[in-house]
Amino acid sequence: MIWASWGDFWAMGGYGLYVWGSYAVVALGLLAEVIGARQRQRKAIAQIQEHKEDTDL
Repeated sequence: MIWASWGDFWAMGGYGLYVWGSYAVVALGLLAEVIGARQRQRKAIAQIQEHKEDTDL
């Protein structure tokens, strides 16, 4: 598709809000998943270290 200007590109033929809104929702979901995975990993590592310290005594 060829657009006459950047404004036309962002408008996406009148569907810009839907298109870019969809991209934003997906990006936020992916970001939330990455942050959540990192938090779960840190929690799991901390629990493993706690368990290891408890069994070393």
